[in-house]
Amino acid sequence: MSAPSSKAIPTAALIALFASLTPATASAQDAASFRQTWRAEFEASARKVVALAEAMPADTYSWQPMEGVATVAAAYMHIARYNYQLPHLNMGVEPPEGVEYANFEEAFTSKDEVLAVLRASMDHVRTVVDGMSDDDMSAMVNLYGRDVAKWGVLFRLVAHMNEHLGQQIAYARSNRVVPPWSG
Repeated sequence: MSAPSSKAIPTAALIALFASLTPATASAQDAASFRQTWRAEFEASARKVVALAEAMPADTYSWQPMEGVATVAAAYMHIARYNYQLPHLNMGVEPPEGVEYANFEEAFTSKDEVLAVLRASMDHVRTVVDGMSDDDMSAMVNLYGRDVAKWGVLFRLVAHMNEHLGQQIAYARSNRVVPPWSG
C-alpha cells in the first residue's frame, strides 16, 4: 500500500467545493432561462416524434415487433397519454374536457387519429407550461414516490418522450422507414 499523495485535496477544500455546487435559490432570470431551455428541448423532441409519426405509412400503425409488445400506434398513444397523465396526477392540472387518457393505447389506432391525439397532447403540455408562474414551477409535488419540484415533472415528460422516440426509431427502421431528420 502506498503513502497518501501529498497532492491530495484537503477535506475542507472538498467541502467548500461541494457547497459551491449546491443549487441556490432560483431567481426570476433562472426561471426564464429554465423555461427557454426546457421549451427548446421539448420542441425538438416533439418535432421528431411528430415527423416520424407522419413518415410511418398508415399500414404500419398496427405493426408490432412481436406478440405482447406495443404496436406503432399504441407506442405513440403511450406518449400522448403521459402528456396528459403526468400533469394531471403529479401537478394537479386537469386534462381538457372530454379527454380520457386512460385507454389511449387501445382507443386510437389509425394514423390520422394517432397524429391528431399526439399533436393535441403536446399542445396540452405547452398550455400547462405557459400557464405556470415561477412560484408554481418550483412548487413541490410527488412523482413516483419522491418529492420533486413541478419542473422535475416537466423534465420527466421530455425524458419519457425521448425514451419512446428511441422505441419509434427502432420500429421505423424495422419497417424500412428512415427518420426524416437523419437522412
